[in-house]
Amino acid sequence: MIVDYRNVSIQLGDYTVLHDVNLTIDEGQFVYLTGLVGSGKSSLLKTIYAELDIASGEAAVLGRDMTRLRRSQIPALRRELGIVFQDFRLLTDRCVRANLDFVLRATGWSRRADRRQRIEEVLAKVGMTDKVDAMPYQLSGGEQQRVCIARALLNSPRMILADEATGHQDTGATMRTTQLLHELTATGTSVIMATHDSMLPHQFPGIIYRCSNGLLERIDASETIGDDDADDIPEATAASE
Repeated sequence: MIVDYRNVSIQLGDYTVLHDVNLTIDEGQFVYLTGLVGSGKSSLLKTIYAELDIASGEAAVLGRDMTRLRRSQIPALRRELGIVFQDFRLLTDRCVRANLDFVLRATGWSRRADRRQRIEEVLAKVGMTDKVDAMPYQLSGGEQQRVCIARALLNSPRMILADEATGHQDTGATMRTTQLLHELTATGTSVIMATHDSMLPHQFPGIIYRCSNGLLERIDASETIGDDDADDIPEATAASE
């Protein structure tokens, strides 16, 4: 089992974002996290990659007890994850190739030729080979997001966490990105995709969970209609209101 949460509580300060979370994800599954902005989607993802602590309950990710995980153990956990951040987190002082090369060097790829080949492979998957020498500020929001997805693929992770991975893309790019992530499950990679796009589960089937009123519930695709966010406020801000 890749993720096993039992009666988990997630907090931001004194505010309980989600409580009694029960979530299990197996190898090769595609999982949607739906719900309005501020409902807890991003916070739940942050607990999986250990940016936010588990307040209570039992939680295991990739065989690790997340309630006892030491800070020194977090880098090893994240090397098995591919994370697509909502705010990109690209290094603004270097080009696309250098951004990806930085990750490979940091994770033990010593041969330059191997790194160049891997960079070409992941950029080809997201249709960005022609932007390899571009700086982040020269890219649109959708293009930056595709670079982030390429970065997440570099080390062939066991699981990809995509937080609004299509939020800056038009309809065509959204379909291509989701299809790419969906196809990865055929190789055994698990994907958790937080989204407020209510139509994606109808185009690319998966297991669907909704964050709502402090709870996480499993739902059918028919129940996602109308889930689109009505406003665009950061989750941490919404959660504190």
